[in-house]
Amino acid sequence: MDNIEVSGFMYHSDGSESHHSHNLYITKWDGKPVHTHEFKGVTSFDVGHDHRYAGTTEPAPSGVQHTHRYFTFTSFDAEHKHMIKGVTGPAIFLPSGGHYHEFSGVTSIDGPTPHRHKYRGRTSL
Repeated sequence: MDNIEVSGFMYHSDGSESHHSHNLYITKWDGKPVHTHEFKGVTSFDVGHDHRYAGTTEPAPSGVQHTHRYFTFTSFDAEHKHMIKGVTGPAIFLPSGGHYHEFSGVTSIDGPTPHRHKYRGRTSL
């Protein structure tokens, strides 16, 4: 089994919350810097409503072809919310530098009238 070098930092909460927690921020994976993208959008209009969603992708290595996993919940509308999760498409590099990823899928099935919504979009650069 190969060893993969991972570096980053851990943030400790100040204890003002009702539970103790730590957040781990990875800055390098296998010696390469990592990055994330923000994503947001509005789902399809189904069963008389839509939902908004926003989140940040999981980190991925910089400077090489890659994808990102993502996970979030939609806004609470029509007495329910949905889960959104998936993997972005590969990086789409821009001539001026930087890149974005396309993503699409369907939400979890939820609601008083069980249903799902479609979603699609592009991450931030």
